[in-house]
Amino acid sequence: MDTEARQTERDRSSAAHDGTEEGSRSACSPRSSRRLFRLPGLSALSGLSWGRVGLLGLVCGVFALLLSNFVVQPFLIPSGSMEPTLQVGDRVLVNKLAYRFDTAPERGDVVVFDGTGSFVQEPSGENPVTGLLHGAAAALGLAEPAETDFVKRVVGVGGDRVVCCDKGGRVEVNGRAVDERYLYAGDAPSSVPFDIVVPQGTLWVMGDHRSNSRDSRDHLGDPGGGMVPVDKVIGRADWIGWPLGRWAVLEPTGAFHGVRSPGGETTPGDEAAPAATGAPARGGVHG
Repeated sequence: MDTEARQTERDRSSAAHDGTEEGSRSACSPRSSRRLFRLPGLSALSGLSWGRVGLLGLVCGVFALLLSNFVVQPFLIPSGSMEPTLQVGDRVLVNKLAYRFDTAPERGDVVVFDGTGSFVQEPSGENPVTGLLHGAAAALGLAEPAETDFVKRVVGVGGDRVVCCDKGGRVEVNGRAVDERYLYAGDAPSSVPFDIVVPQGTLWVMGDHRSNSRDSRDHLGDPGGGMVPVDKVIGRADWIGWPLGRWAVLEPTGAFHGVRSPGGETTPGDEAAPAATGAPARGGVHG
């Protein structure tokens, strides 16, 4: 009797135990939920220590700095001297390889250059730590460029004679009038008359917003006569990378097609370029 009762109890206990196991197989516990919805990438990151995360960030930062120093560097545009082509707040991507392989800046290129010795005098000494931090931030496009860095458009190269203005109010390069459709709406090509010959190895540069640009014209009386040495060019601005709504490729301008070199030759394909006639059409780093 006692044996049967104990056996019955064992049977009930066994059945209850079996039911519990069956229920546990079909239920979704909080722990299993977390396993079910956990992403592989997040689990890998969660296994990294703060030291490894910091090291990974440092490696990425060094890679970005190397890229900006040797290949492509972002520059923040702080002024309106190149409007409408470039606007305040744009971040342009400067191709630092554009002039590395026996090539030189051409008329119409938008270039970023170091104006030390041409547009500005040698900068005074600054705190080296502050300079290093600012230089790193500027190299990543997170801060304004150094006060010695400028962005302008090349109008004359070595040997060119650049004159302003002809009877139609236009800039002439080697006797050819230039139809500068990229100028800021309502701007004259120049309110300052000039007649210069660009020395070899240098550039004559001007902003697209001529009435709001301090460029080669403003340094005619300075040492160097406003000319920018070619070896001071950092690179060519080829893209607008930020903001996203402004993303664009800076296409070459056709304004200088047909302009003859000082020796009298034209570049291939330029012989048939029409002469610029009439008043200039209106179109849309430091100034």
